[in-house]
Amino acid sequence: MKTESRLEKILASGNLAVTSECGPPRGALPEKVKEKASLLKDHVDAVNVTDNQTAMVRMSSWAAGVIIKQMGMDPILQMVTRDRNRLAMQSDIIGAYSLGINTMLCLSGDHPKFGDHPMAKGVFDLDSVQLVQMVKKMRDEGKFQGGADIQNPPKMFVGAAANPFADPFELRVMRLAKKIKAGADFIQTQCIYNLDKFEKYMKMVCDRGLDKQVYILAGITPMKSAGMARYMKNKVPGMDVPDEIIKRLAGVSKEEQPEEGIKIAVESIQRLKEVNGVHGFHIMAIEWEEKVPQIVEKTGLFPRPVI
Repeated sequence: MKTESRLEKILASGNLAVTSECGPPRGALPEKVKEKASLLKDHVDAVNVTDNQTAMVRMSSWAAGVIIKQMGMDPILQMVTRDRNRLAMQSDIIGAYSLGINTMLCLSGDHPKFGDHPMAKGVFDLDSVQLVQMVKKMRDEGKFQGGADIQNPPKMFVGAAANPFADPFELRVMRLAKKIKAGADFIQTQCIYNLDKFEKYMKMVCDRGLDKQVYILAGITPMKSAGMARYMKNKVPGMDVPDEIIKRLAGVSKEEQPEEGIKIAVESIQRLKEVNGVHGFHIMAIEWEEKVPQIVEKTGLFPRPVI
């Protein structure tokens, strides 16, 4: 398998990769995409472009991705199975590839009831594992899912997501193995706050030899405040925020909490760098993109390798 993906080249060279995220705007605002992406420029290897995240209507992932590509950066097309059937997904994949996008992340997506169109019909024609399989077949066999040949197949570097903390914990590695078997080349994890539990998860991953079959990028989201930490602990499903993180943020003044959140993120990356099977970091600074360069620099992940 050979793709043109910069992210693949960075990972294959043995360097720790750094990716980040850009949520497209809720309007026809290309300058907003440029503004967010320019904050990340030179500090990350690729930028995830979310696909109607939290089930709210936004500029399409591939359109925002093309804007980022035109800036000389490398977008990661996110695609959720919630909004399209397999025909639409395949046409978007070859469309995005035709416009120079060669890296993608396959997801199921949040249920429409969580967004601003709760009555919208979720499609879920395929699940995220089947989407990975479909993209791999398009790339490696040059076939549409229906069996017809593709002229100039899309050479996508294919990613999937993993949540090491969802219940039941014992089945998390099995779920990861399923995504690898389907054809995932890289994995981006959910935000990690409980480092002890993540280390236990990674030991299980390495014991099964899965770290040799896929590149794993550890997810990092800096906390802005103790309130945000409490909200993530109590309201966000599958999130594991230890009490000591909340205490640590609450132990400094309101004005100092954002800086403390950055410190925690930096310390987490430094510790996770030493964990077997971690091939890089996915820094999700939601609506706080301006802090990504600071985190990358403080963790010694800057300058990025030239590939």
